[in-house]
Amino acid sequence: MSDWNHTYFTTYRFWVEIDGLLVGSFSEVSGLESETEYETYEEGGVNSYSHRIPKRTKYPHLVLKRGMTDCSELWDWYEEVVNGKFKRKSGSIIMEDVSGKEKCRWNFYEAYPSKWTGPSLNATSSDVSIETLELVHNGLKTIL
Repeated sequence: MSDWNHTYFTTYRFWVEIDGLLVGSFSEVSGLESETEYETYEEGGVNSYSHRIPKRTKYPHLVLKRGMTDCSELWDWYEEVVNGKFKRKSGSIIMEDVSGKEKCRWNFYEAYPSKWTGPSLNATSSDVSIETLELVHNGLKTIL
């Protein structure tokens, strides 16, 4: 019998912070991933396996989804990219426990928005209008 005491966290309590400012809560964040490419090297005389040497690590876009608001801060940042006068920003995805205490943080570095998607409009639906912002970034670090 193991005496480990693990704490599991829910996925519905999180915030997004960019350059130290809380930019709001989002309904969904995806892209918290990294993948390290490798090169296979076969050594003569070793027939039971091939060596795998790490190469470059890739990070997919972070995808932030939230209900439409009257705050234009993220749209303004994207518009700067469109106009060629943008600033890379670093930030964090912050997960809280049910009491509101920070439990985990994923820092992302040197990001800028590469895609904005507005809501799907449908007069027969009562769904919340969702906007999506995709961020290109140069790395992740998990802080527990």
